[in-house]
Amino acid sequence: MTDSVVLDPVDLEILRLLQNDARTTYRDLAAQVGVAPSTCLDRVSRLRRCGVILGHVLRVDPARLGRGLQALLSVQVRPHRRELVGPFVERIRALPEARTVFHLTGPDDYLVHVAVRDMTDLQRLVLDEFTARREVARVETRLIFQQWECGPLLPPAAPHGTLTANHGDAAP
Repeated sequence: MTDSVVLDPVDLEILRLLQNDARTTYRDLAAQVGVAPSTCLDRVSRLRRCGVILGHVLRVDPARLGRGLQALLSVQVRPHRRELVGPFVERIRALPEARTVFHLTGPDDYLVHVAVRDMTDLQRLVLDEFTARREVARVETRLIFQQWECGPLLPPAAPHGTLTANHGDAAP
């Protein structure tokens, strides 16, 4: 069971602004939401303690790092057993090409976002790092033409206009 955190309009605006620019100073953030800098710091600290804010992320352009081709790999693992899940995920996470790994329901067990140099590098990755593994039954590759970020992520409105954010034991 997860606990809920009550978020007022100031908290929501802080979350929106920080998701748009996590480098915003507390002084600028406080001015934008209309509170004192010390109050703003207290609110951000509470959002961190409650697990609403999980950390800071630096985004990089894969193409600028020589990885101009991105793809999504749908991976089916057989047998799909607990003792294979952990080692498989850790192996994929250790690959320098891997950007994100999702464990799924449905016909595919994993969706892996990768960034590689070119088609030859993608082919090498699929053949040498995925299909060469005994437990991998199938890999389906989809090239990414373009990607857009969405957000910011805010909680849905609950009945009577109150807003809550669920949090559990998620790690950053």
